[in-house]
Amino acid sequence: MYAITGITGKVGGALARELIANRQPVRAILRNEAKAAEWLERGCDIALAEMDDEKSLAAAFSGADGVFILPPSEFDPEPGFPEARRVIEAVGAALSKGRPGKVVCLSTIGADAPYENLLSQRTLMEQALSNLDLPLTFLRPGWFVENALWDVPSARDEGLLRSFLHPADKAFPMVATPDVGKCAAALLTEDWSGIRIVELEGPVRVSPNDLARAFAKALERPVRVEIVPRESWEEIFRAEGARNPLPRIRMLDGFNEGWIEFRDQGRSAVKGTTPFETVIRELVRESRFQAG
Repeated sequence: MYAITGITGKVGGALARELIANRQPVRAILRNEAKAAEWLERGCDIALAEMDDEKSLAAAFSGADGVFILPPSEFDPEPGFPEARRVIEAVGAALSKGRPGKVVCLSTIGADAPYENLLSQRTLMEQALSNLDLPLTFLRPGWFVENALWDVPSARDEGLLRSFLHPADKAFPMVATPDVGKCAAALLTEDWSGIRIVELEGPVRVSPNDLARAFAKALERPVRVEIVPRESWEEIFRAEGARNPLPRIRMLDGFNEGWIEFRDQGRSAVKGTTPFETVIRELVRESRFQAG
């Protein structure tokens, strides 16, 4: 039995469906019982747990051959990442008590970055869980192509892709979430000992210009990149409701300045198979469906 947290999201859902397709038993760990219907129909066991509740998590992990940890992402964290630390403490204690056969934890590119930034939440998770006496894999994917969802309205309505990543022709390590789920499923069904780190990116690196061209093709209209000046970022993020925008700003700095990167610039990273153009086309299709 494989216990999956975050199963209602894109990555966790893709992972679970891959396991089910391969006739592997799955325990869906949910916060809300109202979301259990799909997974019951697929033949899953159901466990209810909050990611910061040690007791319910330990029960959900108990007896599992493997566990997939998908920590919740806090995009506007308080200084010192107290939200992440509460989850980390609960998850670590629950794994110690539940003693699953092995663990795959979704981390991120930049978990080994030299400077604090938004992704440091995953650094803290890796550091804490590394003390467990369990077979443990940290899966570090690149930037999710699906983040381009936020660019759909401006690309569609204005022909603009406003990019915080720059320069516009710099290719960044990106990956589609279905590839993350498939990779996690493969890792979870492997046997290993100790701690390992697996880096994952898509078949090619992707620049803001590449994304604009993909949008232009999907939308059948010209789309160009407009770089958002760094000096305006804080004002923009605060206007969007952020109270502590510095971690997000520093994350973007890390990508742009190159200190958030895979260990050998991705040469030894696992490569996904989903073209970024496919993701952009699907994002555009979904936006049209919702509008209609």
